[in-house]
Amino acid sequence: MTPSATGTPAITSATSSATDSEVSPAAAPADTPAPAPAILSVQARILIAAAPGAVYETVSDLTRSGEWSRECTGGRWVSGTPRTVGAVFRGENYRGADVVPWAPVVRGPWTTESEVVAAEPWRLFQWVVRDSAGRRQDSTWTYELQATADGCLLIHRYRLGRLTEGLAKIFEQLGEDGRRRFAAAWNEKLADDVAASLSRIKSVVEAASDSIAGSAAERGGRG
Repeated sequence: MTPSATGTPAITSATSSATDSEVSPAAAPADTPAPAPAILSVQARILIAAAPGAVYETVSDLTRSGEWSRECTGGRWVSGTPRTVGAVFRGENYRGADVVPWAPVVRGPWTTESEVVAAEPWRLFQWVVRDSAGRRQDSTWTYELQATADGCLLIHRYRLGRLTEGLAKIFEQLGEDGRRRFAAAWNEKLADDVAASLSRIKSVVEAASDSIAGSAAERGGRG
């Protein structure tokens, strides 16, 4: 699926048993099991009228996530060098009662810790959610960037292979039909979230680029 000329995110989602990540996962410890088939998998892409470097600088700054995320309101780096592999980010989140209202998920504020597993300026930024013991889970968020003639194609993905610590507790409360219903509903919710994030990122980055260009033009006019 290709992004539209208007800059509307193009979305794909799946809850199939086939793996569908287009970005190779970052190297994992030797004792890490092979990737599991995806339980949840979504992606969206959008064209941004800005250089890949400007887009990367924005999306890799997870402390700014509250500017575009529907659930992450912000947070801080708690270990490692920010934006580099191995750095850990503690995210502050909020989920309202109207989000898949029948699902037995966390509501209100909560925190997560995530570890950066890939950081390639201009090309790729990826992190995984950690469990309460600080171990990596098979819950991966990715930004992939591709230079285009008009700026940058930004692709945003989420993939859940094995159940996270929290989702395992939720699945314990659901029968087989409930688990299927939850996976379908949550995948749809994630697809909407990812698309909304991309639209907001586009606005943030392009507004900043326009401001820089305007300032440069003004300085040039004075010269």
